[in-house]
Amino acid sequence: MSQFIDIGAVEDIPQRGARLVKSPLGEIAVFRTAKDEIFAVDEWLPGKAGPLSNGIQHDTRVTDPMRNWVFDLATGEAQGADEGRVRVWETRIEEGRILITQQIMGELRAAE
Repeated sequence: MSQFIDIGAVEDIPQRGARLVKSPLGEIAVFRTAKDEIFAVDEWLPGKAGPLSNGIQHDTRVTDPMRNWVFDLATGEAQGADEGRVRVWETRIEEGRILITQQIMGELRAAE
């Protein structure tokens, strides 16, 4: 079971909006849908797409602002004829707070 990190309140992201979270593994786009669902995906698909947080959100998909590719926010898969996939990060909402998997921090090791 994954542990989670509190990254802010649901209300911090407008409906159909996104915010950027920076982690040791890269930038993560966190989206809030019109139905108050929360999704988190990598901000970039290297050489192909991004910045996704600046894209246009429609239902549970986002259109890349640079190349017009469409990505499913639940699976990370490019839609239609486009090929590629952005990494999806597990999220939860608890008591109005957005929680994201601690895996965004990379491998944590004890000090030697």
